[in-house]
Amino acid sequence: MKIIITASSKKTEGLFNPRFGRADYFMLYDSDSREWSAFQNPAADASGGAGPQAVQFIAGKNPDVVISGRYGPSAFTALQAAGIKAYIANSGTVSNVLEQFLDGHLTQVDAATGPSMHGGGR
Repeated sequence: MKIIITASSKKTEGLFNPRFGRADYFMLYDSDSREWSAFQNPAADASGGAGPQAVQFIAGKNPDVVISGRYGPSAFTALQAAGIKAYIANSGTVSNVLEQFLDGHLTQVDAATGPSMHGGGR
């Protein structure tokens, strides 16, 4: 299983970032190889449409799951279209959020969890 976690840095002990489309990094964990990869979010500074742009980027990494703190309507629709399951976390380090997921403590969402934030809610 491939799991993407939104992050503030490219370190597994770095802080989880609750913003999906505007997260600084996407941390990819492959549960088969137990390896991490870090990817800078090319949509973080987009003037608009960061959520769908972020989905387009991560979809190329073939994740099964993404974990973030908030998904706007456009991002959530794009995740559904890409077949990527969305889960919610609140805080902690990237590795702590992964542990919460693997232990079954995170909730899968079936709808957007926040309003659209057009124009770069940084």
